[in-house]
Amino acid sequence: MTAPTANWSYPTAIRFGPGRIKELAEACKSAGINRPLLVTDAGLAKLPITQMALDLLQQAGVPAAMFADVQPNPVDANVEAGIAAFRAGNHDGIVAFGGGSGLDTGKVIAFMAGQSRPLWDFEDIGDWWTRADADKIAPVVAVPTTAGTGSEVGRAGVITQEATHTKKVIFHPKMMPKVVIVDPELTVGMPPVITAGTGMDALAHCLEAYCSPGYHPLADGIAVEGMRLIFENLPKAVANGNDLEARAHMMSAAAMGATAFQKGLGAIHALSHPVGALYHTHHGMTNGVFMPYVLVFNRRAIEPKIVRLAGYLGIKGGFNEFLDAVLKLRQEIGVPNGLTGLKVDGKRTDTIVEMSLVDPTAGGNPVPLTQEGSRKLFDAALKGDVAAAA
Repeated sequence: MTAPTANWSYPTAIRFGPGRIKELAEACKSAGINRPLLVTDAGLAKLPITQMALDLLQQAGVPAAMFADVQPNPVDANVEAGIAAFRAGNHDGIVAFGGGSGLDTGKVIAFMAGQSRPLWDFEDIGDWWTRADADKIAPVVAVPTTAGTGSEVGRAGVITQEATHTKKVIFHPKMMPKVVIVDPELTVGMPPVITAGTGMDALAHCLEAYCSPGYHPLADGIAVEGMRLIFENLPKAVANGNDLEARAHMMSAAAMGATAFQKGLGAIHALSHPVGALYHTHHGMTNGVFMPYVLVFNRRAIEPKIVRLAGYLGIKGGFNEFLDAVLKLRQEIGVPNGLTGLKVDGKRTDTIVEMSLVDPTAGGNPVPLTQEGSRKLFDAALKGDVAAAA
């Protein structure tokens, strides 16, 4: 056997801890941003933490405007409107503020504001990212307010193409934020259902990265420790949103999941993406629903790794006991057992199956995802029968 060969890349500067939001203006200046556009989603724009961020910038002599025309599953029209706002305000950088929608949209606006080609020319296919003029990508300071997506340490954004109802990944190495502020105090106001959904997103990132084939022991190690933090802290954060220690550990786990998944994702995301695009479900909660079904489907390829993982997590037994731990966690924090709990029906099964096969995450599944396999997974999740995914 020959020695493995791989290319690895790891994240950016992170300022972690309670109260670190007070460093926002200084972080902008260190990133070369003097006139930021703060990008967030419509719901978060109304909350006090967002106004606090704008006030902190203003008080430090960093004039900022806000753009909040961002849907929970952002679409290309949101990006286009954000680019127009960026240019009209003569901004020189982005503060991406919020959960996955605000962070992804902010990063893509910063990427696209100086480009002359259309957005979809930079989809994460092959080396399409090299089409971009890298010198015209605006700097980003990222401030996550949820603990799930990990987009604050990522080099891509997920945007739905409205014409096809398809989620697409836009990628460029320079989309990585220059500075990240991770302040768990910003997540204290998250309601339990959002805490649960975003936490399951982080778990899906760690689990799929760990199970994805390929040689990346750095990602594997980070994913395993991220899962330990989630199993120990997600129930606490859901039960008591003011538990700042649990909130902090969950924010670490979210960043760890996104750091790890550069290794790959898999069928959880390949199915979750089309369901979210067509039924407007919460991405993390959808991942949480699909998780045990995909685990069972992939068992023949991942069982030895899951046995090692269970040992690290202190779960006695092997694959079955780990699966039981996932099912118990879902039940404890209120994740529906099947897709009907997300108001998803079987009317668009064929479309979802076809979309899942071409989703960019499908290629990372440890068992090659076929039309038959994808249908089996979707049907099992629709019926709420985990054993049927085998």
